[in-house]
Parts: sequence; C-alpha cells; structure tokens
Amino acid sequence: MNEQPANLTNHFLIAMPGMTDPFFSKTVTYLCQHSPEGALGIIINRPSELTLGEIMQQMNIEVHAPEVGKMPIYFGGPVQPERGFVLHEPQGSWDSTLQVSDTISLTTSRDILEALGAGRGPAKVLVALGYAGWGSGQLEREIVDNAWLNFPADQSIIFNYPSAQRWKAAAELMGVDISLLSSQAGHS
Repeated sequence: MNEQPANLTNHFLIAMPGMTDPFFSKTVTYLCQHSPEGALGIIINRPSELTLGEIMQQMNIEVHAPEVGKMPIYFGGPVQPERGFVLHEPQGSWDSTLQVSDTISLTTSRDILEALGAGRGPAKVLVALGYAGWGSGQLEREIVDNAWLNFPADQSIIFNYPSAQRWKAAAELMGVDISLLSSQAGHS
C-alpha cells in the first residue's frame, strides 16, 4: 500500500488521554507545516509563567499597550525553546511570515512584537516559545499508534477559548467527548 499521507497543515493534533509524554499530555498542537519531510506545530494550550511584557523587556521592546504586556507566553513545544513564534490573524506585513491558512499566519520576526508593543499589531495573537517538530514519517506513525486525534483547525479555539478549555473544545469539534476516552490508570 503506497498511499500518500494527507497533508495535515492547518489541523489540530489532539493528544489522546493515554499520552504519557509530559511535553504533550493533554495538549492541542496547531500544525503550521506538514510535508513528506516532517511537521512543525505550536502547542496552543500550555501557558507558561512568562508574560509578553517580560519577553519584550528582555528584547528592549517598549510596551505602550498594557493589555499586551499581560498576555501569556505559551510553551509551543520542546524544540528551540528560546525562539519565539507568533500565531495570528493574517493582517499586517512582517519580515518572516508563513501564511498557514486564510485565517492564520505564523510569524517569527521581531517586527510583529514591536508592532504589538506599540498597539499596532494583529488583534488576535498567541505568542509561544519553542515548537513541536516531527521528522519524516514520525507524525504519521504516531497517528497510526493512536497518540493523536487530528482534525481541521478552527481559529476560534486558538484565539477565543481560555487555554484550559482548548483540549476538550478541539476534541468536541470532532464530536468526541475526550473525557470519556479511556486513559491508562496510574498516570496523573
């Protein structure tokens, strides 16, 4: 069977309840790129202790919009945890942007943070440090092994739901009550 795997760009990966990897347990990952070479995603429901204001202060970026300074920074994944990624509505023109879909872009350049600090950035953003990455065929094997549910992404879950509700809400898009799926006993 030599079937080409579906392209899962702009899909959610929803960790199954039995996922024991502490980086991915009960996560929703938004896939920004998926190709035969591998995949790149941003975990969208793991806020860290850091705020955008603290990151901007470290980068010597002024924050003129107080609400921007209070935004949480998310743990985007274990790869390159020092590197920043901004998921946002595709508005504005930035130095380094990947348009993932009609409704979501991923920017990695400093100019979007400067615009946010000045109150001129996109209205809906999620800022993360690090990303989740998979090598060639790795994600496909993990899906076959039942580690992930995958489903076309809905930007409202990224930008409109509280982070604590995103895992359950993403599964509900598929018609799945994730709390009813069995998980292995003895894990917390």
